[in-house]
Order: sequence, then C-alpha cells, then structure tokens
Amino acid sequence: MTKSKSTKKEKISVANEIDRIEEQRLHCQNNLERAEFRHRREQLSDEDRQILEDEMTIMNERIHTYEKELEVLRGENRKNMMLSVALLAISALFYYAFIY
Repeated sequence: MTKSKSTKKEKISVANEIDRIEEQRLHCQNNLERAEFRHRREQLSDEDRQILEDEMTIMNERIHTYEKELEVLRGENRKNMMLSVALLAISALFYYAFIY
C-alpha cells in the first residue's frame, strides 16, 4: 500500500504541487489575518491572548515553511522548463541540419 501512495505522489506534476502549496499557504494566511484581527479587536484574558499568540506563531512558521517549499518547487519547475526548451532547440537543430 505504501508503494501505491509513493507512486501516486510521484505522478503529481510540479505545477500541481505548486498550486496545492499556494492554496495551503493562502488558507493559512487567511487564518493568520483573522487571528490578528481578533487579537487587535477583542478584549482577551492573558491566557487567551497567549494562546492566540502561540497560534499566530505557529501559523507564521507554517507560512514560512510553505514559502520555502514553493521556492524549491519553482526552482525545479524552472529547471524543467529550461530542459524542455533545450530539447526543443536540439530537435529543431537536428531537423534543419539533417532532414530539411
């Protein structure tokens, strides 16, 4: 069963993975904004304020992690694009050199 999960995960394209992580980051960003708004507007006890600040810290860490993952995936996507362009250029070169 773990083989099918890893195989399934390998079949996900880089662009789909970027979209998925961007959605997760956006959802976390929205939650952080709501928590910050609640922190500013509501009168909270010290314990509730500390809990809310801890949640905000965790959300900030998650957003930072998502941004790092996105940076890595975008770099990988860029490499894939450059490889595709290089293969296209080589194919066109061979076509014009030998067939045309």
